[in-house]
Amino acid sequence: MAQYTIFGRQGCGFCVQAQAILDQRQLPYRYVDIHKAGISREDLATTIGREVKTVPQIFHGQTYIGGFTDLREHLSAA
Repeated sequence: MAQYTIFGRQGCGFCVQAQAILDQRQLPYRYVDIHKAGISREDLATTIGREVKTVPQIFHGQTYIGGFTDLREHLSAA
């Protein structure tokens, strides 16, 4: 099963909620604090292919999911 990756920052409520929903479903993920890792919004935008204004930014394996609401929808469809 592909792992989820959450790019977030400290103090982000939606980042915490994304982690919680994956924990509840016992899905594997890694959390990357963009400030601690030295990742800028421009770096994320390059990876995603569009402008990034908010976090979290979430991937499932190599597939870009989006933010927290997108994650919730993705999990509901699975």
